Amino acid sequence: MSRVEVRTRSGVYLAELDDSDLSNDLWMSLPREATANVWGNEIYFEMPGEVTVQGDATVLEKGDVAYWPQGKAICLFFGPTPLSDEDGRPVAAYPVKRIGRLLGDYSGLEDVGDRTRVVLERTF
Repeated sequence: MSRVEVRTRSGVYLAELDDSDLSNDLWMSLPREATANVWGNEIYFEMPGEVTVQGDATVLEKGDVAYWPQGKAICLFFGPTPLSDEDGRPVAAYPVKRIGRLLGDYSGLEDVGDRTRVVLERTF
């Protein structure tokens, strides 16, 4: 498992990525800077690259980190989305591939604004 720091104007958040080839490729491509997009309690940002993976999930758990193949984006699910199910679980608009989990307190992600800067960096 590898770890990344997600730096935003509201703070620094940790995430642990799984051992998939996709996660390893992402980790090796860091550091990267992107622009945040906000959709409910989901932040997503473009992480371009040549990835050939299919999304296999639309119902997520709070704290999931996923890759959205169609949008070539990393998604951070920190609460309900506009499509959340009756249990309040985040639901993605398109299939995504789970690649990790947010760690610790990530409640400050609610304060990240649309079109703001996000930096991903490797951490150990």
